[in-house]
Amino acid sequence: MLRRLAADDLAALAALEQQAQPRSWSRDMLAGVLVGADTRVLGIESQGRLVGHAIVARLPFEAELQALLVAPGHRRRGLAGELLGAVIEQARSWECERLLLEVRAGNEGAIALYRRAGFIEDGRRRGYYSPRVLGEGREDALLMSLPLDRC
Repeated sequence: MLRRLAADDLAALAALEQQAQPRSWSRDMLAGVLVGADTRVLGIESQGRLVGHAIVARLPFEAELQALLVAPGHRRRGLAGELLGAVIEQARSWECERLLLEVRAGNEGAIALYRRAGFIEDGRRRGYYSPRVLGEGREDALLMSLPLDRC
């Protein structure tokens, strides 16, 4: 089930973040986006448990996908695509011109998902992300965007 998350979903959202990404959004940051006027947090549940979420923010003319995460045991089931579709619809409902995102250059699965949805690569931020593993080098961020048809 896909739905908009609210303040009372904070504990489940924070637990999902910690489970899937040890260096994740803080509880305070998540609390802020859950109640923000210009943000939406969309969640997807399986058997009554939060297993994925996406955070999208409205900017003056664009929207930005700030996070998209599916719990490790629930990946490769189409949930990320379902969340991404809902984010795109949210951005269209805000009448945004484009949907922006950045993604680790090595995240091939996410990049493939975004390309299938029509995102194009706009640029690269060299050495933007901290290493995932101690001793590795910093990782580039790919900047991608999806032009949105105005309603």
